[in-house]
Amino acid sequence: MSRPVTLFTGQWADLPIETICQKAKEFGYDGLELCCWGDHMEVDKADQAYCDERKALLEKYDLKLFAISTHLDGQCVCDPIDQRHKSIASPHVWGDGDPEGVRQRAAEEMIKTAKVAKMLGLDVVNGFTGSPIWHLLYSFPAVPQEMIEKGYEEFASRWIPILDEYQKLGVKFALEAHPTEIAFDIHTAHLALKALDNHPAFGFNFDPSHFGYQHVDYVRFIYEFSDRIFHVHMKDAYWSDVPMGVGVFGGHMEFGDNRRYWNFRSLGRGKVNFENIIRALNDIGYNGPLSVEWEDSGMNREAGAAEACAFVKKVDFAPSDVAFDDAMQKDK
Repeated sequence: MSRPVTLFTGQWADLPIETICQKAKEFGYDGLELCCWGDHMEVDKADQAYCDERKALLEKYDLKLFAISTHLDGQCVCDPIDQRHKSIASPHVWGDGDPEGVRQRAAEEMIKTAKVAKMLGLDVVNGFTGSPIWHLLYSFPAVPQEMIEKGYEEFASRWIPILDEYQKLGVKFALEAHPTEIAFDIHTAHLALKALDNHPAFGFNFDPSHFGYQHVDYVRFIYEFSDRIFHVHMKDAYWSDVPMGVGVFGGHMEFGDNRRYWNFRSLGRGKVNFENIIRALNDIGYNGPLSVEWEDSGMNREAGAAEACAFVKKVDFAPSDVAFDDAMQKDK
């Protein structure tokens, strides 16, 4: 199958970029999806010469680049800002920590990231949007519908100017639908698109792992947003078949605790049905990269990343170009 298998470097940002290039090549990957933290893709330093150097470094290891990802600063665009954001925001985005200032600088960073993508010859930036209404998820005290509507209006007011700049540059923003984002399931993804008046620069980085444990139909998501799947993350999760002491909300426990109802797992070791995902991606004509986002608190990450690469290459397959019963038709 011609779809390239790439490695998202977000969970490897503690390693210098050349080190992860070396390892990704050893693991068997065709390319990288560079995160915009660590030294992998430094948006504030990136001019054309910097971008050319990054491309040359990947070429040195025979690796391709299809997308960059700005999850952390993107989260700050329309979140209620608190001390947690200081640990994820770029220092120049955090600044003095004034919440509105952080949001405005994060929005500026999103536009700069699109310009960097353009200099790299890319047309997709993956990331998060943040959400002004995630804290209203559970409706007690009862949440008036107008509060939700105002949340989507605020999301639109902050993101449409960003997306307009993406559109001018010929770059698309792919939201990874995810808890704490403005879209985290099928319904909220539709609400986000509606709030943006179906902005052509906005779509999704499909990641099934965040849907499975919510009991959201991740295959249906592919079909419902077939023209908005700009990028794909391959990531697995496990969830229990029986009641647990800690439910879907996680009980304030760390990832990996075996008392949780769900945890992320290395590809092929969870419950996501990748066979059906590949068939759906074939149906919609998606030919972009399959990017491994590797997370498993109970497994060595290097062994897991190598195994995951082999798993994706094995599970991926091309669609048929003939009807299987054509040969049985006498007039053909």
